[in-house]
Amino acid sequence: MQNPVSDRHSNQQPDNSWFFELGKTIGLSIVLALSIRTFVAEARWIPSGSMEPTLHGTPNQWEADKIIVDKLSYKFSIPQRGDVVVFSPTEELQKEQFQDAFIKRIIGLPGDKVELRGGQVYINDKPLKEKYLNEPKSTSVDVCASAPTQPFLSQTKTIPTDSYLVLGDNRGSSYDSRCWGVVPRENIIGRAVLRFWPLNKVGGIDETPLYNSQETSQDKIKAE
Repeated sequence: MQNPVSDRHSNQQPDNSWFFELGKTIGLSIVLALSIRTFVAEARWIPSGSMEPTLHGTPNQWEADKIIVDKLSYKFSIPQRGDVVVFSPTEELQKEQFQDAFIKRIIGLPGDKVELRGGQVYINDKPLKEKYLNEPKSTSVDVCASAPTQPFLSQTKTIPTDSYLVLGDNRGSSYDSRCWGVVPRENIIGRAVLRFWPLNKVGGIDETPLYNSQETSQDKIKAE
């Protein structure tokens, strides 16, 4: 708590004391804002259509959905299937000169066996029912034509420890794990939790996919 200023010393206060106090207030506000952005949450906008219809993206940020990214929760919990996450480019993506963060949905967890059959995602030999896709869409490696190497999911894969397989909801127009591989947990910036723009679509954005199994590989990891 700030101490009161004595009348006896009031004539010694510099004329620009208000300016000094204002500067301290502005400086503290900047520090707090940067701390929140660095450690707690940050706002981002969606630059592409890879997450349609869940999130509307466009290069014009004034027409794109804007979201809040929770950067704190994964400090105390592990990412879950169905989480929409923002992550920095992996080593493979950096080799392709990608620098900006990506946003995708977590589909495969550490230890999962993931494969594509007849245009559908299978997790540990069980089909994944994805309610967030507004119509039946084929999930294939056809979108990976521009990938410099063989598509990652052209064959069945087991997801490594502390890594996640991510896909865009717009399966026909998303450059994702099908093409370049998994995302290490250390690359995950945070979880997209809230859309705050446009105003008529304000609200949460999570939608957990249905998984036909009594125990997921994530549950097994928790139990170890």
